[in-house]
Amino acid sequence: MVNKKLSIVDIANQLNISKTTVSFILNGRAKEKRISDELVQKVLKFVEEVGYKPNSLAKSLRTGKSNIIGLMVENISDIFFANIARYIEDRAYKNGYRIIYCSTDNDAAKTKDLINMFRDRHVDGYIIAPPVGVEEDIAALIKDDLPVVLFDRFFPELESSYVVVDNLDATYNATKYFIDHGYKNIAFITFSSHQTQMQARMDGYEKALKEHNLASHIKEVDFYQDPQFIIDPITDFLEKNKGFDAILFGTNRLGVCGLKVLSNMGIKTPDDIAVISFDDNEVFEMYSPSITAIAQPIEEIADNVITILLHKLKTPVGSRKIEQVTLNSELRIRGSSSVDKPLVGSK
Repeated sequence: MVNKKLSIVDIANQLNISKTTVSFILNGRAKEKRISDELVQKVLKFVEEVGYKPNSLAKSLRTGKSNIIGLMVENISDIFFANIARYIEDRAYKNGYRIIYCSTDNDAAKTKDLINMFRDRHVDGYIIAPPVGVEEDIAALIKDDLPVVLFDRFFPELESSYVVVDNLDATYNATKYFIDHGYKNIAFITFSSHQTQMQARMDGYEKALKEHNLASHIKEVDFYQDPQFIIDPITDFLEKNKGFDAILFGTNRLGVCGLKVLSNMGIKTPDDIAVISFDDNEVFEMYSPSITAIAQPIEEIADNVITILLHKLKTPVGSRKIEQVTLNSELRIRGSSSVDKPLVGSK
């Protein structure tokens, strides 16, 4: 026979006191309500003996707080998002909050379901790397004055708090580095995406080429969890375009897949093609030669995200302000881009 889970009403009936008194004691308000120490000890002893555990959802409904933060990222197994999540979790826990993680897979329908799930759980705040298509859902959270911080990408048309890096400046500098070292046929391999961070990375690449009157060579790849569906179109692109002397990969996932393609095709880096990838990854340091990469300030991103959210959580409803932070990245020069090409006009 399954034992019935005890409620506050059951405890009150067993001890012949009011459920309100039990509630005050369990919520740490005994002194405020002038409940005797003797009665407090009696209730706490009974609760310990019967192994009573309060219903967290019911408690959140009573107190208006769950002390839970919902964290929604593209893919929690991705090293960029995993590292950010780790830092956010540490800061949140030290401030009395727990984190519920989930991956959106860049799927708008899935993200909408997850937002509704978090609403049902009465989470106190939302940290979201949003896919395209959930603008109205994010707007609804903000309209309801729920604490929301976006990161990695945002919606330009939506007034929201966010933390991002200057993606345009990052790829502009990486492309210009190639150009300054004599590379002229520079390809940009990116995911097919309308997300702000991906569009800005493409804009930075094109801006640098335009300033130097060089042609752009862009390959957009559809996003798949299975790396083979990323490797195949990159292979096809490089087989049909033999003249590249440098490649800029728009994400570390593309960079890792692209390096496999170069290896499979017998293309040497940097002798045949120089390489830079967005999003540094410790794996890039293990390659020979090591891979030049654009490093996002992960700790700084995470610190700003959780700081903004905690500030919102401590600010009364109706007084929360929009906070927007744009951070700089770092181009870490390594062996994959170290060979200088003869500059135009040189002998």
